[in-house]
Amino acid sequence: MIVTGGSRGIGAATARLAAQRGYAVCVNYRSERSAAEKLAKEIGGIAVAADVSREDDVIRLFNESERSLGRVTALVNNAGVVDLRSRVEDMSVERLQRMFAVNVVGSFLCAREAVKRMSKRHGGQGGAIVNLSSAAARLGSPGDYVDYAASKGAIDTFTVGLAKEVAADGIRVNAVRPGVIHTEIHAQSGDPGRVARIAESAPLKRGGQPEEVARAILWLLSDEASYTTGSFIDVTGGR
Repeated sequence: MIVTGGSRGIGAATARLAAQRGYAVCVNYRSERSAAEKLAKEIGGIAVAADVSREDDVIRLFNESERSLGRVTALVNNAGVVDLRSRVEDMSVERLQRMFAVNVVGSFLCAREAVKRMSKRHGGQGGAIVNLSSAAARLGSPGDYVDYAASKGAIDTFTVGLAKEVAADGIRVNAVRPGVIHTEIHAQSGDPGRVARIAESAPLKRGGQPEEVARAILWLLSDEASYTTGSFIDVTGGR
């Protein structure tokens, strides 16, 4: 399994749970080298630095993973960025380009390389891909980060289209849409207290934990979900 953005948060929780369930895991990271290497050592996997928005980095990521762990059979497209809270009229083109380069183009590039290796038409044995979307794709995130929400809306459409395209090749593609989860991403948006502030708006009256999202991801990758593709699991506390 390759988990992009796997050094912390949902990615790290997914890598740990995957290792517990028997996967050999490649933990991808961009800048958090010490955290990624510590996690890889803990779970008996490997850590590979790569910026998923760069094609050459993505190709190297998949090649290094294959050399060390064998052909990939599961991909978790988790790497993503957010930015400071902003209204659309105040967003710079640089912000928008970075948002879509990582969150959308990065997911496309990683899925492309996974399909090349998993697809039965390319000599693979099939596999499964889980994309990380967000409840923001449904809610729009007005006044917070409409650009992030839009990038996750693109992931939803990508999930449906790719699932239909590669189903006959033995590859299932699904997505998980987390809600407000206790991770560091909120601090990156300049709102470290966001979970505490809005958790009460969820019917379950709390924020989620990364491990709760990881369990949904691992289910979609497992044989228990063998007849599930092009589908979504909302891990949102009911929002």
